[in-house]
Amino acid sequence: MDTVAFLKELESNHVSSVMLGLADIDGVIRGKYVDLGKFVSLLEKGGGFCDCVFGWDLDDQLYDQSVYTGWHTGFPDTEYRLIEESGRTLPGGHTPYFVGEFVGPDNSEHPLCPRSLLRRTSDLLAKQGLSADAGFEYEFFVFRETPKTVRDKNYHGLVPLSDGNFGYSVLRAASQADGFEGLLKYCSDFHMPLEGLHCETGPGVWEAAIKYCDVLEAADRANLFKTFSKVYFQRHDAIATFMAKWSMDYPGQSGHLHISLRDEKDEKVLYSDSEQIPNLARYALGGLLKFLPEWLVLYAPTVNSYTRLVKGAWAPTAATWGIENRTCAVRFITGHAGRQHIELRVPGADANPYLAAAGAVGSILLGIQEKIEPPEPIVGNAYDVESGLDPSSTFSPTLRHAASRFEESVGARKIFGDEFVDHFVMSRIWESREAERHVNSWQLARYFEAI
Repeated sequence: MDTVAFLKELESNHVSSVMLGLADIDGVIRGKYVDLGKFVSLLEKGGGFCDCVFGWDLDDQLYDQSVYTGWHTGFPDTEYRLIEESGRTLPGGHTPYFVGEFVGPDNSEHPLCPRSLLRRTSDLLAKQGLSADAGFEYEFFVFRETPKTVRDKNYHGLVPLSDGNFGYSVLRAASQADGFEGLLKYCSDFHMPLEGLHCETGPGVWEAAIKYCDVLEAADRANLFKTFSKVYFQRHDAIATFMAKWSMDYPGQSGHLHISLRDEKDEKVLYSDSEQIPNLARYALGGLLKFLPEWLVLYAPTVNSYTRLVKGAWAPTAATWGIENRTCAVRFITGHAGRQHIELRVPGADANPYLAAAGAVGSILLGIQEKIEPPEPIVGNAYDVESGLDPSSTFSPTLRHAASRFEESVGARKIFGDEFVDHFVMSRIWESREAERHVNSWQLARYFEAI
């Protein structure tokens, strides 16, 4: 970046500040505005951010068993750097936005930073002469509510943006064209362009497919989309949720990941124009399937995630795959070279995209290195064959169980390192304990009078 020219451009547009953001372990973007002088310093030297962002949960409550940071460390700063190539302009103005990445002492790798974890995993794949392209697609519900009204209503009786079940509805999209076209333009202006946007089945539910690109940039775009689409709707007196399942009356919200590989000649290596699936594609499938049950917590990181992963709810419940089969955990999509790729259907909309992508890339890498062969593809309804599968292929029913499997995974420790695995498991066990110690509306309705 030509910093001098960039600053002159900002000054000519009367811009006096820059926004920066860094993803924490849950994918929540933590950041701030800085003035132009501070921005130049951050570009040249990096900066420091209170490491409490790795010591607290989604609700800013401190973990009670964190080794990395806590009262025992005094919450020092952890270093970060700005990613120059991530610069883009906040829609509706001239203020720049930059993605940051946490680093360790002396610019070493940070063991817990989700973005650098994905970058390191991609670097391991590069040593095999391969690179990954990816694209996320998200389902999310939109309501005619505000952050205040949803709390005042205790999340009950919320008014959806539209009524009825209108999956892929042109009627709904056309009648709400201002909203659809507005979000498309907003995302394009913010350099997270969408390939498609449509209504899904359920009141007020939309689905967005983010444009395919290099896997690290794809995760950047996905993480920005999850935050800034909420900004877009809140500016229009609405609110969006990316919970895996906000209501038991409707299907869950997915965060499917589409992925393909290229070799050093920039040719797609999962593609074949014959009926035979090429070796690398088979090994990629084999790796994904082997590690899906062990690494499920990367794709289903909240207590709520497991209400989505149930039979018959358009979400997988075991490590299965099939050709063009949407009942499976992994779908192999056939067709011409530009279309043929793998779709991982396990992640929910609540997953941290950096960790979901790192899980996919890491398991594909191990599959290729170990030449793991997949089982035979499922034909028909994958739910119907689960009783005949090896029990180790089925998914954990709870976050606590999934975290325990991840903790015991030799492959996870090989790819992600002990410090990340131990910290992430600790954070998920905390999340489970927080849920277990709270009374909810289901418990009240079931037990209040009857017990």
